[in-house]
Amino acid sequence: MKRPPASAPSPLKKSRACKIDPTAKIMDFTNLYECEVAADAFVGPFVEIQRGAKVGARSRISSHSFLCEGVTVGSDCFVGHAVMFTNDKYDVPLPNREYKMRATTVEDFVRIGSNATLLPVKIGRHAIIGAGAVVTKDVPAGAVVAGVPARVLKTRDLSKLP
Repeated sequence: MKRPPASAPSPLKKSRACKIDPTAKIMDFTNLYECEVAADAFVGPFVEIQRGAKVGARSRISSHSFLCEGVTVGSDCFVGHAVMFTNDKYDVPLPNREYKMRATTVEDFVRIGSNATLLPVKIGRHAIIGAGAVVTKDVPAGAVVAGVPARVLKTRDLSKLP
């Protein structure tokens, strides 16, 4: 059996109309479409990144995570395994009516623990989201949050961080 040439796209990666920096590492079994992945980023297996979502330079998206439309992850971030982002607050009285996509912004140097769920929010620089947290409100820069719903446990001294 003949192998395809080295330049042939992997049948184990589904990618359509994405802007992926050549230094980014995209593992097999991914589904990426109309998204952006910056320099030296890593996207693990079984990750889906939807239209308009962006992953910043040197950020790592671990396996089984889902980045929906409207999600922007900054540079130097870590997104743990099976992290789910949403783009809807489900505040419309009837399903499939008046849908309004809402954005989530994750600023630089953020760490998000495995199995966290983020509703449409803004996560400030250097914030840490605990594993399994459900983030329903904006998280200030340097905050450490955990729980369901997530609550601020402490705030880190930003003057000591890059």
